Amino acid sequence: MTPAKTLTHLDAAGRPAMVDVSGKAVGPRQALAECRVRFPAAVAAQLRASGLRSAKGGIVETAVIAGTMAVKRTHELIPFCHPLPIDGVRIAIDWQGERELRIECLVKTVHRTGVEMEALTGATIAALTIYDMCKALSHAIVLGPAKLVGKRGGKRDIGKIG
Repeated sequence: MTPAKTLTHLDAAGRPAMVDVSGKAVGPRQALAECRVRFPAAVAAQLRASGLRSAKGGIVETAVIAGTMAVKRTHELIPFCHPLPIDGVRIAIDWQGERELRIECLVKTVHRTGVEMEALTGATIAALTIYDMCKALSHAIVLGPAKLVGKRGGKRDIGKIG
């Protein structure tokens, strides 16, 4: 039988608490997350025709910058995330079918804790940036799902990276 899983961000009394990682070994960690942005057909066609450019500028370029900035500030947005040295961020945005953009965010560090939250934050903020830049065309743009695709390092590896 496998032991029951427990929430890690609670202390012995059940109060919210940051996880103490001081006893963990330093090692390479990476995580890959994705988020989707789905457009109405007419909006997708218009964006494809424009080369994903808007009056506000390059949509993909702006989303990559926003996602990268978000990765580096995740600990300021999510209360119990540790501030981490970020060794690498790669954000890729490509069409997935006719109406959907797929955003991938890969984050790397060498530290005592993983970067899953940083990867998820980067992917979702990039998606929100795309929404912001395209909302003048339609408010029927749908974000998500956002999900962890894979992680390496720490207690266990999950999913696939690359």
